[in-house]
Amino acid sequence: MKIDEIIEIVREAGNILLTAKRPKVMEKSGHANFVTETDEKVQRFLVEKLKAVLPEAEFLGEEDGQDVFSAKMASGYCFVIDPIDGTSNFIYAYRPSVVSVGLLKDGKPYMAVVYNPYDDMMFSAAAGQGAYMNGEKIMSSEAPLSDQLACFGTAPYYEEYRDRSFDIAKRLLPQCVDLRRSGTAAWDMCCVALGRCGLYFELKIQIWDYAAAALIAKEAGCSVTDIEGNPLPYTGASSALCMGRGVKEIPDCFKE
Repeated sequence: MKIDEIIEIVREAGNILLTAKRPKVMEKSGHANFVTETDEKVQRFLVEKLKAVLPEAEFLGEEDGQDVFSAKMASGYCFVIDPIDGTSNFIYAYRPSVVSVGLLKDGKPYMAVVYNPYDDMMFSAAAGQGAYMNGEKIMSSEAPLSDQLACFGTAPYYEEYRDRSFDIAKRLLPQCVDLRRSGTAAWDMCCVALGRCGLYFELKIQIWDYAAAALIAKEAGCSVTDIEGNPLPYTGASSALCMGRGVKEIPDCFKE
């Protein structure tokens, strides 16, 4: 399939967010871990449309009970979907929220699309073919961390990471211009890819949070690993560290 087909489907999914009324909210496990009827509606839409263009693909998504990586997903094609990355933002109309679709081929990132419908920013990448935003090629910044913003996630659903998250953030702050927290991991990685930030980290995110954005960032010249510098697993949850081209080494604040 062509990445343009995924882009058009994701754009339609983004329009569902734009036209949604105040959502009905349901709680999942973990602190402030919400799902809305719009999350479920968008995921159903994406599965239906993507299945029509790539019938042989497996699907792994945050909602509707399709959230566990299985052995059969490690071969052939597998779409990894986050219908709304930034659900809390969506609930409170605190932008942005994004639609994220990654396509794995034999367990490795193959194509990726992340869309912020509120600013009409469409990020895309195919392995080995560069990263793009609205059709224009993008690259991460070559500026050192001291001249850039850094962003982070607080892993809010996992309270055991709270103290370390903020300890790292406290130690990171003097090394950069300032810190930002958007509430969506996929968006943060895309901001590093675009050169708006020099670094993003979070101590635990799920595969649907990083499957698409990590490929976009990598194709934009970023280093994308866990916080210890190991490759992301693409089978489930992981810590994440995304650094632009100007950040040559993992900062000391990530070392125990």
